[in-house]
Amino acid sequence: MKIFAALFCTMFFMTNTGFAQQNYFRSFDGVKITYTDEGFGEPVLLLHGFLNSGKSWDNTELKKDLLNKGYRVIIPDLRGCGQSDKPQEESSYQDNAEVKDIKLLMTHLHAKNYNAIGYSRGSIVLAELLTEDPRIKKAVFGGMGIDFTNPKWDRRLAFAKAFNGEVSEMTKGALDYARSINADFRSLYLQQKYQPATPKEELSQLNVKILVIAGNEDLDNGDPEALKKILKKSKLVIVPGDHNGTWKTKAFSKEILRFL
Repeated sequence: MKIFAALFCTMFFMTNTGFAQQNYFRSFDGVKITYTDEGFGEPVLLLHGFLNSGKSWDNTELKKDLLNKGYRVIIPDLRGCGQSDKPQEESSYQDNAEVKDIKLLMTHLHAKNYNAIGYSRGSIVLAELLTEDPRIKKAVFGGMGIDFTNPKWDRRLAFAKAFNGEVSEMTKGALDYARSINADFRSLYLQQKYQPATPKEELSQLNVKILVIAGNEDLDNGDPEALKKILKKSKLVIVPGDHNGTWKTKAFSKEILRFL
């Protein structure tokens, strides 16, 4: 297995937290995965949502609070997103490739144990990651309900079709936004086509403490209470906000810091 790459790169840019180091490594299939690594304490992994990148966590209360509390904050651009490679082949997204990327990233960064926080699609990827990586101590599913566990989830299928040319009224806004940021439609289609659908049975066997947190106006991805009920060691918190805004709020950060 091609676990580690011979080629690494380091760049620097300014963020709200000072100079963040932006690195990349080559994953199991040679795809470049970009990430930032800030702070020096207990590792916390942040996973971004669909049509987004790791930079979406910049200027959020959560990232600032984690660093101020002494955590080490690790934020990747998932494959197909941000500065990471955007492969065009179906095989590059099959068999939970994103999960393999994250596991290898955390091994590369010598993380013996870590906490993990996902938001929206980041929570979906995290759910599958939890079934495969025993190093995760605590996990947070942000902006997520029960629907992703259905492999025939209509919302996922609709977005996959949209980025493959079959646009609906529900997906038109996302397509317009994707065009405005010059997003890679082929990669977005494949991200949706091969998105994990972790079965309820597998999630119910997890022994990790999990916080399910969502906005009081957010049912985009199904019922968060129903998700909480299938998780053995879980807690549900509802804070003010809708799907597109909750993860940026102080209330969201406060509850996660309390949980950690």
